[in-house]
Amino acid sequence: MKKIIPLIAVAALSVTALAGCGSQSSGVTTDGSTSMEKVIGSLGEAFEENNSGIKFTYNPTGSGSGITAVSEAPCDIGLSSRNLKDEEKAKGLTETVLAYDGIAVIVNPENSVSDLKLEDISKIYTGEITNWSEVGGSDSEIVLIGREAGSGTRDGFESITDTKDACKYRQELTSTGDVITTVASNPNAIGYASLASIKDTVKAISVDGVAPTEETVKDGSYAVQRPFVLVTKSDTALSDSAQKFFDFATSADANEIISAAGVVPAN
Repeated sequence: MKKIIPLIAVAALSVTALAGCGSQSSGVTTDGSTSMEKVIGSLGEAFEENNSGIKFTYNPTGSGSGITAVSEAPCDIGLSSRNLKDEEKAKGLTETVLAYDGIAVIVNPENSVSDLKLEDISKIYTGEITNWSEVGGSDSEIVLIGREAGSGTRDGFESITDTKDACKYRQELTSTGDVITTVASNPNAIGYASLASIKDTVKAISVDGVAPTEETVKDGSYAVQRPFVLVTKSDTALSDSAQKFFDFATSADANEIISAAGVVPAN
């Protein structure tokens, strides 16, 4: 009996390892953006409820990893919180915009600053402005928090603020949740995160006088916003299950679910 237990343990670990983004005959596998967790989770749950026997899997690895996963074929659908680059499209990938998400600029609730100009946000992240007193806050050093290279949130933020490859980050974190937790624990920190993921542990400031809300993202008045994208292979048909999920997620029937997740439906 003692010899059987380790074999069972190994088998269990093998099943767990395969439950990520590997191929499933009666399932849908997705991989990518951590910012899309809430909306994809809601869509996946609704899809499973209406499609008995089809398992939906979401692997939150970041936009870059999700795009790679589709390109290398272990996943059905990639999830990206940025548009595909020309070189990615040239490799045979196609993007379909699912929704639009505001990128909230966040500070600690103790911070007295509640509005920043987009130009000042750029200066803060490139190190031109280093003290909160320069933008109406306390006499304290600004601590810059951001995402890791390859993150769709980072790519979107840096593109909009014109700070690409110029940010002077104190910390580069691997998930939206880590950014929120870090800013929540440091009164002098500033960060950015998906609007749909914001919690009351941080304060989302307005940009150029416009607060980040679903309405301001939808009407385009909030400047810091980006797309949530479904990524597929151009020359490879999806499995029947994956195509069924794709059609559902991009249909008008999914709009209420997408809106409830805090983002603006593209359709």
